[in-house]
Amino acid sequence: MISDITLGQYIPGNSLLHRADPRTKIILTLLYMVIIFLLNSYTTYGIFVLFTLLVIIVSDIPIRYTLKGLKPILFIMFFAVAINVFTTQGTPVFEYGFIHITWEGLDLSGKLAIRLVLLVVSASLLTFTTTPILLTDGMELLMKPLNRIGVPVHEIAMMMSIALRFIPTLLLETDKIMKAQAARGADFDTGNLLQKAKSFIPVLVPLFISAFRRADELATAMEARCYRGSEGRTKMKQLKFTGVDVKISAVMAVITVGLLYLQFFKV
Repeated sequence: MISDITLGQYIPGNSLLHRADPRTKIILTLLYMVIIFLLNSYTTYGIFVLFTLLVIIVSDIPIRYTLKGLKPILFIMFFAVAINVFTTQGTPVFEYGFIHITWEGLDLSGKLAIRLVLLVVSASLLTFTTTPILLTDGMELLMKPLNRIGVPVHEIAMMMSIALRFIPTLLLETDKIMKAQAARGADFDTGNLLQKAKSFIPVLVPLFISAFRRADELATAMEARCYRGSEGRTKMKQLKFTGVDVKISAVMAVITVGLLYLQFFKV
C-alpha cells in the first residue's frame, strides 16, 4: 500500500508537460479541478476521461504508474460510494430489509467515483512533470501579489514544496521501519481494526523521530548555505512563458469551452 502512493514524486522527461512553465501547469491543474465539479453528465465525463488519457500519453508517464496512485484511495472511494448508494432517496432499484438502493444513489456514486479518480490523476500529473524547485518558484510567482498585504509568500511556497518533496521519503522510511518490525515478529495484518491500529504504534515512534531528524538536518543544511528567506534572493533560472505554454493553454481552453457548452446547453 505504501509503495503505491505516488503523489509528490517527479519523473524526469522531455515531454510537452515537462517543458511547460510551472505556473501554466499549476493554473491549468486548478482549472481542471474546477471543471471536474462543474460537469454533471456521463457524456461530458466520458469526454473528459478521454482527454485525461490523452494528456497522460503526451506526458510520457506510464498509464500504469499513474493509475498506481489510485490504490491508496480505493478504500475512501468505496466507502463514499457505499454511503451514497445506501442513503440517497429516490426511485428504488433493489430493496431487502433495511437495504435500499436507488437509481439516484447509483448515479451520484458513479459521478463521485469519477471525480475522485480525476482529482488524484490531475494532482499526480502535476508532481510527475514538475520538479519541487520549479513547483516552488511557480507557486511563489503566482502568489507574489499577496506580498503587498504582508503574506509570507516565499515561506508558504517553500513549506508546500518541502512537504511534497518529503512525501516519498517518509513513505520509504515507513516501509523500511515496517519491514524491520516484521522481521522482529511484528504482525500488521491480523486482528480487528483496533488491534491493527495498535500494531502501528511501534512504527509511528521511530517514524516521528526520523522525520524530526530529517527536518533538523534540512534546517542545518539551509543555514549552512546562508538561507535567510526571500529577502535579497535571486534565481539562477528565470521562468519564462514559451510557445509550449500557449499550445497547452489553447488546448485546455478549447476543451473547457466545449465541455461547458455540452454540459449547460446540449446535455
